[in-house]
Amino acid sequence: MPDGTDRPRTRLPNRRLVRLFWSAHRRVYRLTRGRLGLWRPKDRRWGTMCLTTVGRRTGRERGVIIAYLEDGRNLVALAMNGWADGEPAWWLNLREHPDARVDLKGGSRLVRARAASGSERERLWARWRETEARLDDFAALRSRETAVVVLEPREPVAES
Repeated sequence: MPDGTDRPRTRLPNRRLVRLFWSAHRRVYRLTRGRLGLWRPKDRRWGTMCLTTVGRRTGRERGVIIAYLEDGRNLVALAMNGWADGEPAWWLNLREHPDARVDLKGGSRLVRARAASGSERERLWARWRETEARLDDFAALRSRETAVVVLEPREPVAES
């Protein structure tokens, strides 16, 4: 092998195909008004949620479908951009405005985002590795560490 190992070189999926898949997925979700397109994680498989953030530049709501795992009451996502370099817009938005809403199969909730660090990050990364055998290979293709994003439940603000 070119890198001196016995395993084949990891290649990213075609960027256009990845974007097309997630765009079609989001369209199905919107056209069916949420009846299709979301599923809960189970066994060694991730689920999908619709994450609504506040745009860091526009201040407008932005929705995106992303994969997640459950960790107790928290939801956990990876801030990857189809494994390409650069941070995904939803993560940049959450860093600026950490309060968000998630739509899950069976309901919605308000959340506050933060990046996991230290032993928590290692533990959650290992959980993601159980769902994706090539996780470390894909992550190694990025120039920066992939953030493990923890979405913690928050209580709705009481209106006066």
